[in-house]
This record gives sequence, structure tokens and C-alpha cells, in this order.
Amino acid sequence: MTLALYDTYSREKRPFVPQDPDRVTLYVCGPTVYDYAHIGNARPAVVFDVLFRLLKGLYGPGRVIYARNITDVDDKINAKAMAEGAPISTITARYEAIYLEDMARLNVAPPTLSPHATRSMDAIRAQIAALVENGSAYAADGHVLFDVRSFSDYGKLSGRSLDDMIAGARVEVAPYKRNPHDFVLWKPSKPGEPVWDSPWGPGRPGWHIECSAMIEENLGIPIDIHGGGHDLIFPHHENELAQGRCAHGSDVYARYWVHNGFLTMNSEKMSKSLGNVHLVHELAKLVPGEALRWALLSAHYRAPLDWNDSLIANARRNLDRLYGALRRSAKLEAVTAEPSAEFMAALQDDLNTPAAMAAMFELSSGVERALASGDEAAAARGRAQLLAAGELMGVLASDPDAWFEGGADAGERAKIEALVAARLDARAARNWAEADRIRSELAEMGVEVMDGRDGASWRFREEGR
Repeated sequence: MTLALYDTYSREKRPFVPQDPDRVTLYVCGPTVYDYAHIGNARPAVVFDVLFRLLKGLYGPGRVIYARNITDVDDKINAKAMAEGAPISTITARYEAIYLEDMARLNVAPPTLSPHATRSMDAIRAQIAALVENGSAYAADGHVLFDVRSFSDYGKLSGRSLDDMIAGARVEVAPYKRNPHDFVLWKPSKPGEPVWDSPWGPGRPGWHIECSAMIEENLGIPIDIHGGGHDLIFPHHENELAQGRCAHGSDVYARYWVHNGFLTMNSEKMSKSLGNVHLVHELAKLVPGEALRWALLSAHYRAPLDWNDSLIANARRNLDRLYGALRRSAKLEAVTAEPSAEFMAALQDDLNTPAAMAAMFELSSGVERALASGDEAAAARGRAQLLAAGELMGVLASDPDAWFEGGADAGERAKIEALVAARLDARAARNWAEADRIRSELAEMGVEVMDGRDGASWRFREEGR
């Protein structure tokens, strides 16, 4: 089956055909590093990590270039630095490191490239100069602005009419703007803000030009896939597209535009004013990173996702089911296998992760059936297929015992295992009262004992972790 992706620009799902199968390019808008990432920020990182893994599997690891930028010059960064009385570079370095640690907890692989806006000033100034030279942009009062009237396709990505946008404009129009929706490419810096020299005066870039310049510098235009959250379609990606095409007269900026849907919190918009912003940094202290990742992938990436307690609980139970099959088949001889055809068909159908998860459940059930019937060869093959599917989904990376033991330290683990062994001895001696007493003691510790053909295993109950 051929990979198919829904393209926001054409508004249809299309077979993915890269411009050059030996150099597949993917760009995703990364974080603005001024604060901790919330769980909504993690959704695109996880979604496009799955796409990155899939592309590498289809075309080869060395043939896929994935760039995820770092926005390290921004009004919010400036405000944070002023509030703390710290250099801007201190703020951005701190929160970039935290972001990368948080994403690692979700098993998000590093991208091939991590371009930074502040390290791309030459490319930014060069792209602005090209736009001014060909009449797509103009300088006014220390600013450089993109002339939206110069680009006849403006609004096609977001499905908006430029004439309607201008007629219904409610923005305050600066006196130096030719049109209400002209947007800033370069602007003067305020006191205390970072500043760079330019032909149009000292200042700093606007947000939109940063991404299009970094793409041109690092990947070249056109790229195969441009990704990001649905909230970026307008104005950010619309403006990016206009700049990128107009700078050098390109017919195409990105061959496919892929956007993930919104994340809500208990059916409400996530916002600081409602007090419902959940930080990855804090969630990862309470919930295994794989469970957070599974929850983020449990709905189709283009669909809205409502974050709530039941979503996380279901994710943990689903992973328990898969890890249970891996645990019970752990002693089988290791073999290699590709993911099942059903799993690959689901993932290549516009990253249909819910259907891919269903295929993983079927694989785990197949392992259990094969174990029950004594068919070790079938069980080993199913186990290998399940692990291969997990690699593409970015899950099942833990040791099964470690997953169920929930991060218990060595002392806690030794105590639990001693009690489990003592219970087995009591059962062997038909001392049922003592066996029940030990089970109750373990239950008070949040531990569930599971008796099987090969003895007893244990796990922390969900509420006991």
C-alpha cells in the first residue's frame, strides 16, 4: 500500500509522492522556548514523530530529513527575560533543554535538524531582501512588510478570500501599511530587546519570515511535507507560503500540508485563565511517558482530542494489555518480523493510529492464543510483529516487567518479590490463610498478584502507581 496523506491545501487525501525519494524533506514548526510545554504542545511533536518513523521505514533512515525549528526570538521570550532580569539566551537555553527532556519522556526521537531563528539571521535578511527587490515587500518607517496584494494565491491554504479579509478587517491599521493584512517581515527592536543590523535599520525579524527562511536555508524550496498544528494554518502558514513562493517565484512551497487537530481539556479550551493547562513536565511525574504518548495518538491526528482522566486510564490499560502479551512471551526465542499488513495499511492510510492500535491488539491476542495452544513459533512471530509495530508507534520500548513494576526502586521491588515468593510457599503448603494475608498486605501496597502457569507475577494497580 502507498502512503496517503491529507493535504490541507488541496483539501483531499492524496498518495504521497516525494519530489526525490532519495531525499524526503519534512518541516514542522517547533516550540517557542520561553516556558514549559503543555500537553497540547506535545501533540504535534508526537504525531510527526510517528510520521518521521514511518517515512524512514518506507524510504530508508538516511533518505529522510526532518527539520523542527526552535523559535528563540519572540515577544514572549523578551517579556520573560525582562520579568526575570535575565539574558534572553538564558531563557531560551533553559526552556529548550526542558522541552527536549519532556519530548524524550514521550519517546519523541530527535529530528535530523533543529534550526534556530537566531542562528539564521543571514538567511532571514536574504529572503527579505529578495522580497523587497521583486516588489513583494516594502520598507516603511523602519519596518519591512509583505504586500499581500502582490500574491494572488494569498488565502488559498486557509480557504479565505483576501478581498473578504480586507473588507472585514478589524485590526488597527498602522499608517505605514498599504493593506490591513500586510504583515511584518522586519521591525525595529524596543529598548532591551535583541537587535540585529539590516539594510532597513536595526531590529529583529517577524515570526513568519523565520520559518520560511529556515526552510529555504536548510531544506530548500519546495519541501515535501510541512506540518504543524491546525491553529497555525492562518496566519502563520498562510504567510509562510506567500513569502516562500514570492521570494524566488516558486510555484510550490510545500507539496503536502499536514495539520493536527486541537486538544481540549475536559471538553473546554485549554487556557491559563481556566486553570486547566497541564504541563508535560508535571504529567510525566504522575503518568508513564508511553501512556501519555499513547493517549495523544488514540484519536486520529486530524480529529480533535479531549484530554481527560479516562483517556489516560484507557491508555494505561491498553498498554497493559500489550505489555502483558510481551511479558508472557518473553522467554520465547527471539525472531525478527515486519509489522502485520493490517497495521501497515492503517498507518499508511493518513496515519490512522486508532486503526493501527486495533491491529496491535489483534497481534497481542494472536500471541496469547498461540501461547495457549502451545504454538511457540507462532507466538514468537506475533511477538516480533508487535514489537516492530511498537517501534513505528514509539511505544513498547520498556522491559515488560519494568512497565508493570511502575518504577519501583530496588528496595521496594525486593520487598514485593519476597512477599510474592512467601505467598507461593504458603500456597504450596496449602496454608491458605497465610497466602490470603500476604495478598492483602500486597494489595495495601497497591500491588496486584497474577497467578500463571509459570508461577506468579505482579504489577502495581493503576491507582497504586
